[in-house]
Amino acid sequence: MLVCEFGFMKKFTDTQFSKSVSLSRPSKVIILSSTFTVVVSLVGLRAGASIDAYTPVHLSGASTQAMNSSSTLSYSLDRHHGTRNGFNQSTTTIAPTTTIAPTTTIAPTTTIAPTTTIAPTTTTTVPPAPSLLPLGVPSNSEPSGMAPPSANALTGFTQSYVNDFSGSSLPAGWDVYTGSPGSDPGAQWGSAHVVVSNGLLSLNAWQDPGYNNSWVTGGLCQCGLARTYGAYFVRSRLTGTGPTGVMLLWPTAPVWPPEIDFNETNGQTSGTSATVHFGSTNKQDQRKLSIDMTQWHTWGVIWTPASITYTVDGKVWGTVTNTSEIPNQPMTLDLQQQTWCGSGWACPSSPQSMSVDWVAEYSMN
Repeated sequence: MLVCEFGFMKKFTDTQFSKSVSLSRPSKVIILSSTFTVVVSLVGLRAGASIDAYTPVHLSGASTQAMNSSSTLSYSLDRHHGTRNGFNQSTTTIAPTTTIAPTTTIAPTTTIAPTTTIAPTTTTTVPPAPSLLPLGVPSNSEPSGMAPPSANALTGFTQSYVNDFSGSSLPAGWDVYTGSPGSDPGAQWGSAHVVVSNGLLSLNAWQDPGYNNSWVTGGLCQCGLARTYGAYFVRSRLTGTGPTGVMLLWPTAPVWPPEIDFNETNGQTSGTSATVHFGSTNKQDQRKLSIDMTQWHTWGVIWTPASITYTVDGKVWGTVTNTSEIPNQPMTLDLQQQTWCGSGWACPSSPQSMSVDWVAEYSMN
């Protein structure tokens, strides 16, 4: 039996990177439990690394990615302003006729003003572009209305894993979080807060009497399957504000960074962010997106040696192309909730859930 003790935190000196926006990244203690083993890890520190205090950081920046409720993508910068093209109608002036009195009276000439015809404005409605990246296959039998995408849904990649969570227990290769994040004494993970039923994987936050009635959340990782590069797609929704929902790639080696958060809500339902953590001083490159998180969406990250691409509902909403920021080591997919009640934010006022319909993964050809 492996006995682990908690109460230690890791300190990383965070520095702001260009394009970064507001973010708080305290560390998180994770205990991954299975039948025979207990693994201790930190978001910011895996088991085996040195331990001292950790300090959260807040970043600020200028760029914003936006999406409206109809999933129409838009991009804006602080000093970007749109212009409207109008129709300029010119006025033609006809010089008046000067009359000279003749010897013979001539009947006056009647001048009829010419008629100017202006062509009407034609409005062309362009149908929305079809999804070019994995979104899913429409299905009335799925809780989200979409079944997992096909094996050839992503050009240049081959589907290597798919799970529809159709059973009543957690699939093989996944491990549940237990324990308390060291940076927030008010937070707690519990295995009972991860449930598979009715075709859904649910991470549930509620005040648990087994933990002195504190807010306890659910989290898990696909720790049995690590890859270097690949594409991950997760169809999910949130029931309401409160706990932070996160989808991320985490290194298997006992070193941090790197980390790729491709959907992190910070306790809100009006939008999300994506952040890549890199460098020994935890530099961060972040994108933000405005979108209704209570609706079903397909979230994706495509990770290659040349780029990290963030997608939602089959469309790109953010990219990272600086190769010095891109991880090049094996990583696993993690899905989690977390509260930050002790820090004064992301604290639920009512039970909330993060529901996952399916997960689909692709390997580079």
